[in-house]
Amino acid sequence: MFGLKSRTGGILRAGAFAAACLTAFAWSSESEAQTYPSEPLEWTIAFGPGGGNDIMSRTLIDILEKYELYPEDISAENRAGGSGAVGWGYLYSKAGSGYDISTTSGSFITTPLQADTPWGPDKFTPIALLATDDLVLMVNGSSPINTLEEFVAYAKENRITIGGTGTVNVDFIVPKLFSKKAGFEFDYVSFNKFGEMQTALLSDAVDAMVANPGEILGMVESGDMKALAFSGEKTPAELGDIPTLAEAGYPVGVSMPRGLILAPDAPQEAQDWWIGTMKKVVETPEWADYIAKNQLTENIKYGKDFEDFLLNTQAGFAEILREEGVIK
Repeated sequence: MFGLKSRTGGILRAGAFAAACLTAFAWSSESEAQTYPSEPLEWTIAFGPGGGNDIMSRTLIDILEKYELYPEDISAENRAGGSGAVGWGYLYSKAGSGYDISTTSGSFITTPLQADTPWGPDKFTPIALLATDDLVLMVNGSSPINTLEEFVAYAKENRITIGGTGTVNVDFIVPKLFSKKAGFEFDYVSFNKFGEMQTALLSDAVDAMVANPGEILGMVESGDMKALAFSGEKTPAELGDIPTLAEAGYPVGVSMPRGLILAPDAPQEAQDWWIGTMKKVVETPEWADYIAKNQLTENIKYGKDFEDFLLNTQAGFAEILREEGVIK
């Protein structure tokens, strides 16, 4: 009897101890979660200043700072090169960090398909897809070409050059699909910095270029560039009376994902904090203004849903690039 009572008491004490340990662990985890964020944030922008990736990153930072959502300093650094390989390669080297972050673009999906990078879209910690972006086909404001029809006619008679950001990117895929449907050939010229591409078009070093609406609206309004066509479903009013590629008979159906990622294997509390914070950011008037001004399509997916979107999109891009013989 004594033995049974003793064993029963031991079991109860062991249970109480285990419960206490679980409570302490839960309290510890909660306390740890509550300590994030407590360090400065390093924000990597994988392209040069002035481009769509740079604009989105700095808009997010401005919102975080205005509403005091991130309590520590945020340091933004443009790490351009290799169609995003330099910047995202840097973020990849910060595995395990909850204080290294970056935004995505089309190159985040296509660069690993073309280059021997140690990382792919599924190697990072996904936070959120926030929007998708489409492209405008542009020529120099002094060009004799005024319409898409004139552009196609000229391109069929002359092998032209078209500039875009990144090597094998949405900027390459969209004009490639367009040219195939329209029946002309061209040489693609890749740039790492939007400013360099803009200079190339204005100096007639390239015949045309593709860029996001938010990057070129000012140049269209000033008359320095002419917009000929839009790759999205509906042409933004600010671009004037130009057709979509689909309306002109050249549907492409490709958009650029604008999202946010942390370094690989970031702590769960960091991912949770950023997902919660982005849910606040997308409700601000500043974010709505950014979406409107840059003619983006709001498309929000968090965490695993964002990662699934990236992998599905990458599979679609890979199929297109294999058909075009760009990758094996």
